[in-house]
Amino acid sequence: MAGNVFGQMFRITTWGESHGRAVGVVVDGLPAGLPFSEADIQKELDRRRPGQSEVSTPRREADRVEILSGVFEGMSTGTPVSMLVWNSDARSLAYDAIKDTPRPGHADFTYISRYGIRDHRGGGRSSARETIGRVAGGALARLLLSRFGIRIAGHVLELGGIRAKPMSFDEILENVEKTPVRCADLEVANKMIEKVTALRQEGDSAGGIVEVIAKGVPAGLGEPVFDRLDADLAKSLMSIPAVKGFEIGAGFEASHLLGSEMNDPFRMEEGKITCSSNNAGGILGGISTGLDIICRAAVKPTPSIGKVQQTIDLSARENTEITIKGRHDPTIPPRMVPVAEAMVALVLADHMLRSGFINPRTLLE
Repeated sequence: MAGNVFGQMFRITTWGESHGRAVGVVVDGLPAGLPFSEADIQKELDRRRPGQSEVSTPRREADRVEILSGVFEGMSTGTPVSMLVWNSDARSLAYDAIKDTPRPGHADFTYISRYGIRDHRGGGRSSARETIGRVAGGALARLLLSRFGIRIAGHVLELGGIRAKPMSFDEILENVEKTPVRCADLEVANKMIEKVTALRQEGDSAGGIVEVIAKGVPAGLGEPVFDRLDADLAKSLMSIPAVKGFEIGAGFEASHLLGSEMNDPFRMEEGKITCSSNNAGGILGGISTGLDIICRAAVKPTPSIGKVQQTIDLSARENTEITIKGRHDPTIPPRMVPVAEAMVALVLADHMLRSGFINPRTLLE
């Protein structure tokens, strides 16, 4: 199976399965001289871990990270950083009864079609548990970016058809962790919780939209044509399980605007070049403008639901029904926020190195 590596100069390779012994990541390209510890990684993993609220799966995992290499006396050495998280609460027996009946909305059928074999326990490699490696690698990317004044904040913009009002970057940072649905609009967050709770009782699930904002990104990041910064951001977010759509800036709304409405007029403010609006989402021609980068990911409802669904029996080659048991999130966006932030951080760290804004020896000088 190829396709487990993301990035060019700042690269991650994730590995492991949902019900295997462990999951983890190897980070290659982190410059030497960055102070970090397991606590820096754990802070982000704790935001992603299961069992933290009534709107997440009841699976209980400590998700304690172990750093195996790439750090000496509390500082990165420039060599690959390998990190591991043990699986401790996997219950595989719940999946044995449905190993020959592909779950609608899951990768069961496509994995069999592609490889002829799959780990049916919890979805194996296709499980969202793979994102532990992304979050761990993204934590290092965020630490690196913070040294250059770049900050990242994500939140749930919409959940189950309930949409939050526009929130500022600082409001998102202040409020996002105050509610289990990670919606910075706290009044709307309560309505989201009520909706998800009702759907869970009905055996159903809800999708939503996650928005990520990156502040302090310098103008000039990105490569022309195929390695555009927005194209890499799209790939990073679209690679997260359950994401079915991506937009940046005005996004799909741009198709309804006039040119005079869409264009962001340039201005000089305090001796710096800026724009009076940001419909482009901080990127023009695939290269950053210096304004906030604003992107969104549309997340489908959790496919594992308690309702009876139509499927097939692969061994008998006949139609059948399936009822999915086990422990599953009734909605994905709240736990996806740290994953989306991590993927944006990985893209920005990679392009900061590729564009020369970070010299690999900068941290030691």
